[in-house]
Amino acid sequence: MSRTILDVHILQTVPPSNLNRDDTGAPKSAVYGGVRRSRVSSQAWKRATRKAFEELLDPADLGVRTKKVVDALSQRIVAREDSLTPEQVWPMAAEIVQMATGAKIEAPARKTSGKGAKGDAGDEAPQPQAPQSSYLLFLSAHQLDALAGLAIEGIAKKAEPKVFVKEADVKARAKKAAATRHSVDIALFGRMVADNTDINVDGAAQVAHALSVHPVDLEADYFTAVDDQNSDAEPGAGMIGTVDFNSATLYRYAAVDIDLLARNLDAGLTEDERAAEPVRRAVEAFVEGFTLSMPSGKQNTFGNNTLPDAVVVKLRSARPVSFVGAFEIPVVQDGTMEGHVPAACQALAAHVPAVEDAFGATADHTWIVRVGEQTRALAPLGEQVNLRELVTRVGEAVADRLGKRG
Repeated sequence: MSRTILDVHILQTVPPSNLNRDDTGAPKSAVYGGVRRSRVSSQAWKRATRKAFEELLDPADLGVRTKKVVDALSQRIVAREDSLTPEQVWPMAAEIVQMATGAKIEAPARKTSGKGAKGDAGDEAPQPQAPQSSYLLFLSAHQLDALAGLAIEGIAKKAEPKVFVKEADVKARAKKAAATRHSVDIALFGRMVADNTDINVDGAAQVAHALSVHPVDLEADYFTAVDDQNSDAEPGAGMIGTVDFNSATLYRYAAVDIDLLARNLDAGLTEDERAAEPVRRAVEAFVEGFTLSMPSGKQNTFGNNTLPDAVVVKLRSARPVSFVGAFEIPVVQDGTMEGHVPAACQALAAHVPAVEDAFGATADHTWIVRVGEQTRALAPLGEQVNLRELVTRVGEAVADRLGKRG
């Protein structure tokens, strides 16, 4: 059966930076092809992409992932019923969330003051806090709106929350609200709820760990900070430390199963609501957001605000294909002082047709965004476009495929 798969391949050079730290504070790394590479985890780039969606999509098309889901739901309830306060609606909101998701909802642990022992004179009374989930819950704006409406009904009836949510109709509506009308970010990146697998969502997007195309060495920046209030009689630094970093040309890869994305976004919609347009909007946002996003680790320290050197997007009718194998043999400079980008482009340009010809995996269409002469080796691979043209044409192609299939 024919499928619709979108592959995104990116070469991007970052200067000295620490995009994604390990437990020691050093940039993450991995051994590939027998040498140590710079690595940026898929989770780090997924979050950066989700943050980019805030500028690209309507808030109604997005979700929120938080333990403070009762507070988020309460804010929606109070916004619609301004005679209520958050504290008044917490009990009903907590029961609704628990019924809808199956997650355990409980009062958050109180934080101690830090000024002294608990109960010291002068300590301020702790502010009340909304109950929280025991783990992060990912709910769309539409799902929260539906749950807010249900909670308002219960509050209007002056019903006891624990009794109200056990009514058969209420229970069914709460569960349906959490399982339908998924946001773009939930549809793309999925959702896992340990206590209620019925509302799990298989993410339509796969994001690989970004790897450098060449070996890297870990370096350390020794820094000092001067105390502005020190006098001439007080020489020396007020603070001394080190920050680990590296620099790399990264190969980034992601794939989107367009058919699964369409099913995820269609969940809970009526037949007349189902169309290619929401999928097109999601695909365009993903291509642009993934391309332009950057994990925020140590960004103020290093200012590593680069854009990709090259972006190759392929539309396929079969399985996704990564071309990371182009860099299993690490790229090395040839002595011409041209850096790693030209050699990486040459390796990728040779590897792509070799893989596609060997396995009959030629893409239906290929678009390329590339910067300057150093990426000229990629030119024969497909249609040359700029980013705006890429986003538009990919969206049109996806909508056309879904339209023809319908």
